[in-house]
Amino acid sequence: MLVGDDLRSHQGTGRVILPFVIKIDSTRARRRLLAKGRNGCHTVAMKMLRFLCVSCLLLGSAGSLPAQEWISLFDGKSLEGWKASDNPATFKVESGAIVAQGPRAHLFYVGPANNARFKNFEFSAEINAGPGANSGIYFHTAFQPTNWPGAGFEVQVNNSATLHGNYLEMKKTGSLYGIRNVYKQLIPDNTWFTMTISVRGKQVQVRVNDLLVVDYQEPEEAPAKALSQGTFALQGHDPESRVSFRNLRVRTLPDTAVPAAKVVVDNTYREILRLGGANFPLVDFHTHLKGGLTLEEVLRHTLDTGMGHGVAVNCGLNFSITNDAGIADFLKAMPPSQVFVGMQAEGREWVKLFSREAIARFDYVFTDAMTITDTQGKRSRLWIKEEVDVPDKQAFMEKLVSTIEQIIANEPIDIYVNPTFLPDVIAAEYDSLWTEPRKQRVIAAAARNSVAIEISSRYRLPKADFIKAAKKAGVKFTLGTNNGGREILPNDHGLQMIRDCNLAWQDMWMPRPDGQKKAQAK
Repeated sequence: MLVGDDLRSHQGTGRVILPFVIKIDSTRARRRLLAKGRNGCHTVAMKMLRFLCVSCLLLGSAGSLPAQEWISLFDGKSLEGWKASDNPATFKVESGAIVAQGPRAHLFYVGPANNARFKNFEFSAEINAGPGANSGIYFHTAFQPTNWPGAGFEVQVNNSATLHGNYLEMKKTGSLYGIRNVYKQLIPDNTWFTMTISVRGKQVQVRVNDLLVVDYQEPEEAPAKALSQGTFALQGHDPESRVSFRNLRVRTLPDTAVPAAKVVVDNTYREILRLGGANFPLVDFHTHLKGGLTLEEVLRHTLDTGMGHGVAVNCGLNFSITNDAGIADFLKAMPPSQVFVGMQAEGREWVKLFSREAIARFDYVFTDAMTITDTQGKRSRLWIKEEVDVPDKQAFMEKLVSTIEQIIANEPIDIYVNPTFLPDVIAAEYDSLWTEPRKQRVIAAAARNSVAIEISSRYRLPKADFIKAAKKAGVKFTLGTNNGGREILPNDHGLQMIRDCNLAWQDMWMPRPDGQKKAQAK
């Protein structure tokens, strides 16, 4: 039996603890307990401890206690404590795991743990998803006999889901579905991993193998659904999706208020939330670790805003990475995360500096025509004023457009970035120099070679007419900010063009899986 200092030393174990004594008992009685109860012999101390034990059991469901012990929700042998909707045959037990495969159905926890009502909690499950599988885990939900659960929130299970009809699920494993999405595959198919979901007040965190991928703070202006309480459910999505769950367990957390971070809900916040819910992949693929900006800060930005990121490193002549060994060193130093890792290929010499095998180690590759050989045969970096010489504007434009066509056709790139950029000396004449035929040549090259066009918020390019024409031609797009320093720039132009040009998730490019990358094409 624990008394005195022993009680204090066991805070957080889910057993009887001293702070509860302080809340419900008088000072005089507490002093008597501490003074006389250390040896466990005093009658008053014994009575009080018995009273406290009973009180803790009675009040535990009210959430007044610290985190409780982990409780198993699945016995490994049967579906006792669970109730299926729609098509119960979708769920079965195999080799100590709940297997979901079949027509749409959801398996709701209805067992005795906490009367199947959880508000603040930590939930953990081991999951194994087959190729192309789609599934999820719901929390704060309630049993319903048919259809997709209307109550609660879903945490996505999707490592490599494929097209279902005309729909491709962009939200990957670990996503707080439609609210904070993960867009990068973190787990290989047919691999067991651990998913942990925790709710503390207005905060939801999701971890995949201990990697924090969601840290969502519900704002005062809550979305359509607000955090509340409820049970858990496992999703059986379709007959082609096979997903196994084992070691499902939960522990309740106290209902005491958790200090909430102030969340600014502005038009950008609402637009990101709207697009995320519409399956729109929100990824800024043109982020640089420059000016002291760290990967941790980029990840924090993703967690706070819902905007995913791809971090690109400059590779080429006179840059920090000039050979395969440099690529290997850079990638080795990048820890696993939900951030994509890209190569910014510099100059036209880059294709001779790196092997195709090394290039394919990146999630994606992009380049631009901001380093070209000008009409006078001189290597020119168009963003450096001193290196730009334009004696004949029309001849320069013809050279620029021709260079862009050659880049898109001959270099193993996924994205053409900083599109329609012009050097400062002629930028004011953008509308007259970027004639319709010149724009169509670039669009045709991108469509013909399956190269995406970046919508650059740094340069606010290309303009809406170019994007609409490219969309009509079947060109895909990406978002990019191209930060020059530590500050992560907003995707304001990108979000505006999405609205103005009526872009949908089908219009956006996402990295290809290994084996299908441009650098791996024969």
